[in-house]
Amino acid sequence: MRDGQRERSVFLDLLPWPERMQVARALRTETVGGLVLLAAAMVALVWANTPWNGTYEEIRDFDFGIPALGLDLSVGHWTADGLLTLFFLVAGIELKRELVVGELRTPATAALPVVAALCGMAVPAGVYLTSTGIGGGSGQGWAVPMATDIAFALAVLAVLSTHLPSALRAFLLTLAVVDDLGAILVIAVFFTSDLNLPALAGAVAGLVVFYLLQRFRVRDWWWYVPLGVLIWALMYKGGVHATVAGVAMGLILRTARDEDEDASPGERTEHLLRPVSAGVAVPLFALFATGVSVSVGVLGEVFTRPEPLGVVLGLVVGKTVGIFAGTYLAARFTRARLNPDLAWPDVLALAVLAGIGFTVALLMGDLSFTDPVDVEHIKAAVLLGSLLAAAVAALLIKRRNGIYRRLWEAETRDEDADGIPDIYQRTASDRDGAEGTS
Repeated sequence: MRDGQRERSVFLDLLPWPERMQVARALRTETVGGLVLLAAAMVALVWANTPWNGTYEEIRDFDFGIPALGLDLSVGHWTADGLLTLFFLVAGIELKRELVVGELRTPATAALPVVAALCGMAVPAGVYLTSTGIGGGSGQGWAVPMATDIAFALAVLAVLSTHLPSALRAFLLTLAVVDDLGAILVIAVFFTSDLNLPALAGAVAGLVVFYLLQRFRVRDWWWYVPLGVLIWALMYKGGVHATVAGVAMGLILRTARDEDEDASPGERTEHLLRPVSAGVAVPLFALFATGVSVSVGVLGEVFTRPEPLGVVLGLVVGKTVGIFAGTYLAARFTRARLNPDLAWPDVLALAVLAGIGFTVALLMGDLSFTDPVDVEHIKAAVLLGSLLAAAVAALLIKRRNGIYRRLWEAETRDEDADGIPDIYQRTASDRDGAEGTS
């Protein structure tokens, strides 16, 4: 039986060193960006609930742009349709890297996080539809509780001063990447306005040119920046949400290095844009998206109206059940087995943490509802649901933080000070011996 188990892949095991370095760089930036995001959300909430809330609304609704091109948008729309494109561009690059060199590169390793993420999207949508069906509400907000906000989740971990092992953080990152892909597919399919086929054809043609530039190894940035802006504008005018352009370009960028390259185009672009996305684009979106009233009346309606209640239940209950059940079923019926140093309560804590659905959930709320009163209630539900998920996850994670600290210290110990943790320099026989005594 033990020999059979050794042939199975270990779920949440130690990451390979190159992959761990990539994940660490990504999570470090997202953590800092998440803290800025939290600060921006708090500023918006305070600002919108003071006597100066009229100033907040004036700035958010101020229009500027190029009217002749149909790009005369409010500040709020520029942050949602423009700046968030950078967020989804980085998400597209992350997904491409995962598909090429990461957890999603082979069906065997991809099965578990993909199944967990898909269940973590389907179950919250089902919970929302059940809630609104029983309460006689509208089902149009089914997509709101589907996505995980990786920056917000990592910010919660930073505030808690936890020491999650790299494998747990990588699993959370992979879930969020698949979530983002699902969200953008939902946006592209279900939230398109009247299609402008000539503009959409122009956007597709621009993406083909973008691909050919990559194919023929054109590396000068001045080709890509104007082309990217043109693709974004044509996608917006084509009736498809402009953030789709970001994911499409991210998926086209190469993430595999040529022999003469120190970094691939995807790595260089991600290195340049991730700090801008995490530290500027997403916080500005949060600043102008979370300015909602948090009066007793609004909070009361979150629990009495079926639509916002469905969002809260979808984030807190649906995400937890979906991700945990999907992970368990994938581990039960595939060759993956759980790291013996961790336990299913750790997966449960991560599933609860994934119920923090801030950025994309707010965007989905704006796209799903047209009545400003409904949008305000949905945004309040997203905030409340995310806070509840964060609070429950904090309790679960803190209970296990002693184990996480021990694993983290083992992963980072570098007694010979060569820059590589000692655990990566152990021989295969050492590792087998350690497994045999565990």
